[in-house]
Amino acid sequence: MKNGFRAITLFYLALLACPLLRAQATPAAIRTLNFSAFGGLTGDYTGLAGGRNLGITAGGDVGFRPYHLFYFSAEVRGTYPVDGGSIDSQENILFGGRVQRYYNHFRPYGDFLYGRAKIDYLNGGYPNPSATLLFLSSVSNVFSFGGGLDYVLTPHFDLKVDAQIEHLDSPVTASGTLYSKPITVGVVYHFGAPALP
Repeated sequence: MKNGFRAITLFYLALLACPLLRAQATPAAIRTLNFSAFGGLTGDYTGLAGGRNLGITAGGDVGFRPYHLFYFSAEVRGTYPVDGGSIDSQENILFGGRVQRYYNHFRPYGDFLYGRAKIDYLNGGYPNPSATLLFLSSVSNVFSFGGGLDYVLTPHFDLKVDAQIEHLDSPVTASGTLYSKPITVGVVYHFGAPALP
């Protein structure tokens, strides 16, 4: 948990540097990079024995110039559980790419992310399938894909709804994998002049 908290803290510090980067940017009319940050509450169906988490997700995007009305960006995000439930508690940090399309106030997107996750098995641990070992925690690579919708409220603020499917490795399942399903509701803040369709 401490490593996840440190990662989220470092990420917030990096987001604080975004206005400094914007101050060095070219005027909005010819700017090629757009910066945004987001945060929200996440409900996560962990994929293990009906486990559920309630967490906080925070992230940021660096957007590039549009290509045929599609907006591409690089994204980093992290999720930290504030309530790990009673089965397993999952935290992660992910990065990858996103593509978005603008339809007036609606901005649907899809993404593919990769990163690392830590799973803490609660109530004294969780046994492996043969019941020969009891696992207290495990660390896994994560492959995540999903999408969402940003709804424009003002030139700088959007509402966000996001859903992902995350593939994690776990030694406590017969298949050796878990499929976690986090759903996030939050807000997006655009630094500087926002990108327009």
